[in-house]
Amino acid sequence: MSDHSFLKPLPAAPQPEGIDDVTGLVSGSFGIGTFRDGDGAAFPGVVVPGGGVFSLAGEYADTHAVFEDWARASNLANDVAAKQDRKAHDYRALTILPVLAHPNMLCGGSNYRQHVAEMMTFNKFNQDKRGEGESDEQFFQRNLAEIDRRSREGMPFFWTGLHSSLCGPNDDVPLPLIGENPDWDLEFGAIVGKTGRYVRPEDAHELIAAYVMVNDLGTVDEFRRVDVRFMYDWVSKHQPNFKPFGPFAVPKEFVDRSKVQIRLKVNGEIRQDWPISDMIFQPEQILSYASERIRLVPGDLLITGSPPGNGAMWGNAWLKPGDVMESEITYLGRQTNHIVAEEVGDRTPTYGPFITAW
Repeated sequence: MSDHSFLKPLPAAPQPEGIDDVTGLVSGSFGIGTFRDGDGAAFPGVVVPGGGVFSLAGEYADTHAVFEDWARASNLANDVAAKQDRKAHDYRALTILPVLAHPNMLCGGSNYRQHVAEMMTFNKFNQDKRGEGESDEQFFQRNLAEIDRRSREGMPFFWTGLHSSLCGPNDDVPLPLIGENPDWDLEFGAIVGKTGRYVRPEDAHELIAAYVMVNDLGTVDEFRRVDVRFMYDWVSKHQPNFKPFGPFAVPKEFVDRSKVQIRLKVNGEIRQDWPISDMIFQPEQILSYASERIRLVPGDLLITGSPPGNGAMWGNAWLKPGDVMESEITYLGRQTNHIVAEEVGDRTPTYGPFITAW
């Protein structure tokens, strides 16, 4: 087995004071999400530390309407959170739905320095770039230098996603029949609050309304295929419930990104524990890049890539039925997802896994 002792963790981000045990919100902040009480209709609501949830259904039909009217809606939400003079639902008793039902999804990739260097060093697809006799550590350092060049001279990368893959933060995640290596990718996300074209990176903070958590699961053996010239296919990232989303979005003014740590456990064991300071491109840079290529609209969801700690680096410890994922991102709450087998009856795939070699 290769010696990975040279892979040093970054120091954890300093944590803010006043993290609420019930919600994961920081004292003085609030979240905006989509909830259901019993068998009732879904409603947009404001959740505060301690677990009070106050409906915005009288003003907005859903959270899409909230983000489309962000300037006024955020003022209303601030007022509701401060006064707490509406009927309070109990956060712990509600069903928590995806924050938004049908956002355009911009899925950032290859965006954490350590993670990308690890993939370039150990993944099979890049071994033809290894020099003769080059050790893992030497190859890793050379890959880091390439990443640093990309951060200076290159540009961000994202693909578009399907909102049919979204689920609530505590929903079960069924593993599909296709794909042998289901993996986790806990990511820091941003929700867009306004549109813009050719927005400069230094101005792109104005596009961001709130931050949110998304787990960007995928079957990582289902990315490469030889039967098309493009060679890559990202559709397997969007299987049902492969995007636990929420529990809520937190307005950007409450989030100090220098204090944000991504943490994910599988069956109680830490798998990802990394500060977002290791991003190659910041959310503003990705949104600036996006504004040159697509029409951004309020409610668009950007996820910014995953830090290291995926299954491959834990001895190929891929997800399996019976596993439990517990996830948290500072300021943004917590998720718990049980991994189950997909129930398909007697149905079987027609096309099956990608063709990876002729």
